[in-house]
Amino acid sequence: MKMTQRERILKYIREFGSITSWEAYEDLGITQFATRVKELKEQGYEFKTEWENKKNRYGESVMFKRYYLNDVVSENMEHIPILG
Repeated sequence: MKMTQRERILKYIREFGSITSWEAYEDLGITQFATRVKELKEQGYEFKTEWENKKNRYGESVMFKRYYLNDVVSENMEHIPILG
């Protein structure tokens, strides 16, 4: 079964800890990264972001966001009942 772009993003974050739009394009072939993140948010995923600043090939400063899953642990614990 083919993995969706959203699934690829989640797998990448779980494997590497975070993702940027460039990494999504370069490593996963995803060109509409912001749209996929929006869809994941609509599905209930929460992200923490941090701005990064790097130089592009022309030596110009560029800023972009790095995305982290806000709570990977709770996502993987849904099958465990809450004892009260």
